[in-house]
Amino acid sequence: MTTAISGGTLTLADDLTITRLGYGAMQLAGPNVFGPPRDRGEAIAVLREVVERGVTHIDTSDFYGPAVVNELIREALSPYPESLHLVTKVGAVRGADGAWLPALGRQQLIDQVHDNLKHLGVDVLDVVNLRAPGHETPTGDSIAEMFGVLADLCQEGLIRHLGVSGVSAAQLTEAQAIAPVVTVQNLYNLAHRQDDALLERCTREHIAFVPFFPLGGFTPVQAGALDAVAARLGASPQQVALAWLLQRSPVLALIPGTSSRAHLRDNLAAAELALPAEAIARLDAISSSGTAGD
Repeated sequence: MTTAISGGTLTLADDLTITRLGYGAMQLAGPNVFGPPRDRGEAIAVLREVVERGVTHIDTSDFYGPAVVNELIREALSPYPESLHLVTKVGAVRGADGAWLPALGRQQLIDQVHDNLKHLGVDVLDVVNLRAPGHETPTGDSIAEMFGVLADLCQEGLIRHLGVSGVSAAQLTEAQAIAPVVTVQNLYNLAHRQDDALLERCTREHIAFVPFFPLGGFTPVQAGALDAVAARLGASPQQVALAWLLQRSPVLALIPGTSSRAHLRDNLAAAELALPAEAIARLDAISSSGTAGD
């Protein structure tokens, strides 16, 4: 499957074009992504502004809340604009105390897909990502059986496209042998680049690479280097970090999250921030070891 690049969008399939700067809905739930939002009215307003500003890619999951975020999306945006694509994730459930529990059995995955369909109020899901074992630290365990369950649901017409999350290169290869993969959602940002090789592969193979925690995990040294670049450009460090990701590869698609309209506007402004070569060189010198170039 080919990804065609067109301005600020990625076309992943004939029926799937997303804005490269999307929106991650996780933070609309309560503390620790559990329970209702602190301000339901603001959460609804954020979602509506996301669409009003032309974003066509919203990342969500029924285990955010659980169900809370999907129900907010349905309340705020249904009936959905034809151009809007909801990307969800399965492979975990929440405990009564908010714990994140793996849920990768066949019936568990089927139930999660149906829960997403029900709470979003749709008959088919645009993209479903499989949350692999280990997630932030891929285990390397086989995902063939789990991914095969989702491939079966694609054949049944409940899912249009499939992705993977928290995977190794070998797991991506394993999934591709079963069904086309349109997205890889892994930990990646300016400070954490352990998946550089996987990103390069996705670029070659025209698979959308969607980093989670695009703004997280900076050491003081790294943050200091980022702050210095941002000050020179008259932008926020968050905007600079997002802009760096957008220039890193044409298949990178971002899903920064927020529960605030003001913060949403700041994030979206990163799409208009052009980083000069000097700034890119300084940012490229930031390494995951906590050092930065002069």
